[in-house]
Amino acid sequence: MLDDKAAGTVTSGAATEHVLPPYPEADLMHVIDLLPAGERARYLEIREFLQTRIRAASIDYWNREEFPFGLLADMAKLGLGGLQTDGSSKLFKGLMYTEIARADVSLSALVGIHNELIVGMIDELGSPEQKRRWLPGLEALTQLGAFALTEPDHGSDIAGGLSTTARRDGGEWVISGVKRWIGAGTIADFALVWARDESDGQIKGFIVETDRPGYSATKISNKIGLRIMQNADIVLDDVRIPAENLLPGATEFSRANDLLRDSRAWVGWQAAGIQLAAFDIARSYALERHQFGKELARFQLVQQQLADILGNANASLSMMVELARIQQAGKLEMVQAAMCKATTTRLARSSVSMGRSLLGGNGITTDYEMGKLFGDAEILYTYEGSYEINSMIVARAVTGKSAFV
Repeated sequence: MLDDKAAGTVTSGAATEHVLPPYPEADLMHVIDLLPAGERARYLEIREFLQTRIRAASIDYWNREEFPFGLLADMAKLGLGGLQTDGSSKLFKGLMYTEIARADVSLSALVGIHNELIVGMIDELGSPEQKRRWLPGLEALTQLGAFALTEPDHGSDIAGGLSTTARRDGGEWVISGVKRWIGAGTIADFALVWARDESDGQIKGFIVETDRPGYSATKISNKIGLRIMQNADIVLDDVRIPAENLLPGATEFSRANDLLRDSRAWVGWQAAGIQLAAFDIARSYALERHQFGKELARFQLVQQQLADILGNANASLSMMVELARIQQAGKLEMVQAAMCKATTTRLARSSVSMGRSLLGGNGITTDYEMGKLFGDAEILYTYEGSYEINSMIVARAVTGKSAFV
């Protein structure tokens, strides 16, 4: 499907005028030193690409709510389509999500969902034929998938309330239902659709190619953040798929829990990245902007905000490093993923708010980037389980009492 899209050239307008390189020493805890030499060199190469090729270019696409198809080939050359299957450490993969978010949160969402939920689910739960059919194109970013779980009336309660149905009819499955907020739903080659099997009541995963009759996707417009990500409302009107499109490892919803837990965790890396971006922008602005005859950086209140933003960013990054250690050891549980997601996105919301305040009136426009981050931070705070839901997951684990119902 991507070959049919207008590849386009990367464009940038006046909004890129104030985009400056990142402050390399923002990693005050020397997290990068924890990577082995090979991964560290690759990390630096990709960070340079993201800051020089992606960051400035993303602003115009964000303003127009358009997807930058022309950037995918370069991202694929750096292996960003196959982070889930290339043998990279959990720490390296997490730091990649951080650096992509530092350049643009929408593209970090695309790469994260692509790896954690699409590539990861087919690689772990798919059949040999499904792997042969889809993984090469996915890893090369010449094909994209959409993870179709959330519904208009079911978000946090999706496991119990999912209403999309699947009915076996001879050698086919018939899928019917409606999905909402599905990332890449309008541009994907297929959707991983979660539907309830009418015969046994189990929620199962199906590969539904987006060119099948009965599949339609409508872009959700006018978002305040994540504007490059093409979220969609999807209608599945008796869509017929071959029986072999059922993921053999996804015949009950519990099989997806590990991947959904890991997906929740990666938002914490995004939250660290958006805070590093907020610091980069605020620091550069404070050094360039003059008021009352001197740089803003000389004012105590401005220095306090810069220190707080950087402190929040490094606290978030350090928390995620510990999560990567636990994850690498195979000990990650939902309570830890939820705690990190809730904490880092809360800090991100605070950090970006301080950055917006520091820029004054210029903080509300995307010309100086901070307005873009301000909208994107709200999305991080809300998706992959809202702040409140993740907080209740943590509290339930430590008290043994559920507050969900």
